[in-house]
Parts: sequence; C-alpha cells; structure tokens
Amino acid sequence: MSPNQDPNQNPNRTDHRGKTNKPDRIFSLDISTISTGSKGNCYRITDVETVLMIEAGIPFKTIRQAFDFKLSCVAGCLVTHEHLDHAGAVKEILGAGVDCFMTAGTAKALGLSGHRLHTVSALEQFRVGTFTVLPFTTQHDAAEPIGFLIQSAAAGVYRKLLFATDTYYIRHTFKGLTHIMIEANYRRDILEQNIQSGRVPAAIRARIIKSHFEIENVKAFLGACDLSQCREIHLIHISGTNGDPMAFVDEVQAITGIPTYAHQGVR
Repeated sequence: MSPNQDPNQNPNRTDHRGKTNKPDRIFSLDISTISTGSKGNCYRITDVETVLMIEAGIPFKTIRQAFDFKLSCVAGCLVTHEHLDHAGAVKEILGAGVDCFMTAGTAKALGLSGHRLHTVSALEQFRVGTFTVLPFTTQHDAAEPIGFLIQSAAAGVYRKLLFATDTYYIRHTFKGLTHIMIEANYRRDILEQNIQSGRVPAAIRARIIKSHFEIENVKAFLGACDLSQCREIHLIHISGTNGDPMAFVDEVQAITGIPTYAHQGVR
C-alpha cells in the first residue's frame, strides 16, 4: 500500500458530519462499530478473509443480528476486560462456538471456562485466522485489562490496527499503524463543569480520571506514535455527558491530518 494512497473507507460507517460514505472500491480493513460507550461495546473487524469481533458487551440477540446471524463465520472474539459493557455476552458467545481471547485475570473475574476460552498475556503474540494479535497492558479498574495491536497481510495488503479503550494511559508507542480505534472518553473542563453543576456526581470524578482516556491525553499519545502510514482514526467510547464528539474529531484531525471519525451509542 502506498503512503499516498487514498484512505480506506467503510461503506457502513457514518462520518462525523452524519453523512454515509459509499466508496466504489474494496477496503483493506473494514471497521464496523456495532455499539460503543457505557451502555455496551461491540465491534466487527474484517480483512476480507477473517471476521473478528472485539468486545461482547451488548445483548447476545443484538450481536447475532449485527453479524447477520452468522456467528459461525466469526474467527474469534477479543475481550479487553471483564466489565459487563465489554463482556456481558461473552458466555453466550462461547456457547455459540466462537473462540474468545482474554487474559486469565479477565476470565477468572467472569467465571469462565471451556475449550473455546483462550487466555492470553500481554506482549505474547497469537493468531486468529489471518490476524496476528499482540495484547498490551492498559490502565483501568479491572483485573487484568489489555488493548490489542492487530496485524494482517491478507491478500497482500498490509494492515496494522491499534485498539485501545477504557484506559487513562498507554505506556507503549507504536510504529507503522494503518488504522486506530481509541477511546476519547471526556474533556477535563467539561467534566469539571458537569461536577460543579451537579450533572455528574463528584464521587465518580476520581474513577473517571483514573479509568478513561481524556482527549488531551489521546492527542499527546497520537503525537508520540508513528502515523506516517495511518489511514483512519476512530474515536470510540465517547461519553455522552463529558465528551464532545465533533470537537474531538476536529482537534484530532487538525493535529494528525488523518481522516477521523467519532462513534457513539448503538449503530
């Protein structure tokens, strides 16, 4: 893939201005947000050859519908941590015959077992179909949370996706990324205003700050990474109360020059 090639587009994705993109060519990586945010998270990723699910935090019925009732075509489900808005349907996903990948701490917290369950460790690479996955440690109030660096060279096209959510800090930087899905949960001044007005309880302030990615920290992280090959940035898990999706998109796009998309709620 040439660094000067046009950014890949997802035909089912809505851009930050609310318009639907309908390109007339094949995409190197198809990213679909089924649901994102505190009410539930689930994403579909495919490199044409392999279909991957990330997170299973919405009702199983909704997941089946989103995957066109073809869960047998899903090569695996990656789970970042045990909170129910990310893992509430994992037991049913396992029961449907889908291999699920998570840390031992997450599996224990969820009380899971079985031959479809695969425990993984940070910085130990594994494969799911045509994807190679490298987990890395994230910072959240969970047992053993992780993010994922997902690579594929299916059909001779290079792809390198970073997926990180529910973390207030990422200790690693990354090179050669082509796609990014990253939490941009809140802006500090909006959070403080909401606490002062009583819209957000002061008691949860510390948890938000030590569990979720603030937009200024997101921008600093992106600035530390090699984005020379990056085609798309997807902002996920944006708070409906403490976030500003359109402003976040404009700010990230301004500092990176890369097409940026905000995702909120259910598709």
